[in-house]
Amino acid sequence: MMPPRTRRAWFGDVRFLVGVVLVILSVAGVWLLVSSSRQTTPVLQTTRTLVPGEEISSADFQVVEVGLGALTDSYLAPQDLDAGMVATRTVPKGELVPRTATGTAEEAGRTTVVVASTALPAGVDAGTVVELWHAPLLEDGRSFDAPRILIADAVVATVAESEGMLSQAEVDVELVIDRADVADVLAAITGGAALSIVPAGAGS
Repeated sequence: MMPPRTRRAWFGDVRFLVGVVLVILSVAGVWLLVSSSRQTTPVLQTTRTLVPGEEISSADFQVVEVGLGALTDSYLAPQDLDAGMVATRTVPKGELVPRTATGTAEEAGRTTVVVASTALPAGVDAGTVVELWHAPLLEDGRSFDAPRILIADAVVATVAESEGMLSQAEVDVELVIDRADVADVLAAITGGAALSIVPAGAGS
């Protein structure tokens, strides 16, 4: 008489099936990861520094193919450019453009003014955050009051130097400021105040 066949416990089969499923899921996950890393999307990269409130166009960008995965929708693509679009914050040259860094002129709430100066600190160029200081002209018309901060967070848009008849070079600096501050800046200019530009924090 043959001995009875021992039946394998059912939970042994379940463990086997679970193991197979885990292996399949692991292989599928690795395949998806590798596959997604090889997929690229065309997005915009700046060819110059963009400053807040500045209108942007296709001439300010180049199209690059990058693999961003789930972050693809966070960056500006060529087809996303619209007429009248402006930068809402500074985007340095060579960076990909986040969607949050662009909007309409109303959303930016910024504009530009030109301030003339006879000197500018080294390293101050487009995109630099600066403070605008002013020393009001006193009633005698010859001396100035103590200097104070007029704008604490202006952004340099452009710097244009022009050699005049004098030995010193005149520097015209285009600053991006809040629209609410325009009146104060224009009043300082027309009132003859001495204006100075320093990197943000340097004059504190």
